Amino acid sequence: MPSVAFYTLGCKVNFYDTEAIWQLFKNEGYDQVDFDEQTADVYLINTCTVTNTGDKKSRQIIRRAIRRNPDAIVAVTGCYAQTSPAEILDIPGVDLVIGTQDRDKILPYVNEIQESRQPVNAVRNIMKTRVFEEMDVPDFADRTRAFLKIQDGCNNFCTFCIIPWSRGLSRSREANSIIQQAHQLVHAGYKEIVLTGIHTGGYGDDMENYDLTDLLWDLDKVEGLERIRISSIEASQIDDRMLDVIKRSDKLVRHFHIPLQAGDDTVLKRMRRKYTTEEFYNKMLRIREAMPDVAITTDVIVGFPGETDEMFRNGYELMKKIGFSEMHVFPYSKRTGTPAARMEDQVDEEVKNARVHELIELSEQMQLAYAKQFVGQVLDVIPEGEAKGREGSGKLHGYSDNYIQLVFDGSLDMVGKVCRVKVTEAGVNESQATLVRVLEENLKSAAM
Repeated sequence: MPSVAFYTLGCKVNFYDTEAIWQLFKNEGYDQVDFDEQTADVYLINTCTVTNTGDKKSRQIIRRAIRRNPDAIVAVTGCYAQTSPAEILDIPGVDLVIGTQDRDKILPYVNEIQESRQPVNAVRNIMKTRVFEEMDVPDFADRTRAFLKIQDGCNNFCTFCIIPWSRGLSRSREANSIIQQAHQLVHAGYKEIVLTGIHTGGYGDDMENYDLTDLLWDLDKVEGLERIRISSIEASQIDDRMLDVIKRSDKLVRHFHIPLQAGDDTVLKRMRRKYTTEEFYNKMLRIREAMPDVAITTDVIVGFPGETDEMFRNGYELMKKIGFSEMHVFPYSKRTGTPAARMEDQVDEEVKNARVHELIELSEQMQLAYAKQFVGQVLDVIPEGEAKGREGSGKLHGYSDNYIQLVFDGSLDMVGKVCRVKVTEAGVNESQATLVRVLEENLKSAAM
């Protein structure tokens, strides 16, 4: 039986794509082996190019695969493959470079290379691609949440970001295909679906009279689906129609990840973000009106070129005023090929690091304050498994619908079931709870 090993770098979308590629290999009778444990006949590295370090890490992993088995076919896909195929083909031992499209052709290429042993560059211009690449993932290793990719690419061209060049322009998956996939996932026993994409909220931008709001209402009707989560959405994409879904849908969870990136208008303008701080703040108020107790998490880039102390302070105050439930804080890093990397007024590394620490501290205060509101309340959680580092202790962990990580006493047969728990103690990264009851039997065991 031929074997394949995968290595994925980068974001959730890449992990989804790797799973989809694995389905293709599985259908051809391949066996999946561990990248570092066993030698494989085919190595597939799914690369990331969001930062310069992403490129470097991708090259290291490619070389590692070649060393593992010099006779194997080494195939490279993903964002770095899309933007720099020649650079990758220069690495002796690489057989196939295929970008962020045409992944359904990987196996024919692999078979062809087995015959000819000639390296193939199968990367095409992504900017001409207007159609969503259909790749289904019927099953995930993480048993409790299923990811469903609904969109690829991005039209925004923020000045710090290379992704439109590696993923192309925004294109949406056909709605009926998404709904069908949702039914399959529910049938397979999944209770929660996470809608994901490169610019998920841009779903429908390339369609006539159908957008993310319409899709959410259609998913709301899927029987047996308990939770719908959106992996990330821009503030500007949450309009009145979307606010109505947020208010009325029983399935949409009380958690949104809405990237702010910077809390100062001058910086936002230089980043080419499409909102002002005032617009962002007002939108947060409206979301909270529609869905009280909602958790809003965000991304922030610190030390963008030209960010002064005053601009940073403005941002700090805004973030405090909004009261996020968690912030992902990144120091700005130059990405070759983007306008921001060419800007004159780069911020000193030490200044960046000091600001990062300040925001991480603020994030932890806000995380704790958010969790504290729920002490004594009853929340529903779908346990994902044993609490990390405490295996065998009888403690389970999982996320509530509003994204609080909860740890409570329970047994492994509760994994994947909806459990009702009472929050007893709030913490920064995890809170403690006690089990009230298990709500219903998991469909998966019943169906088998």
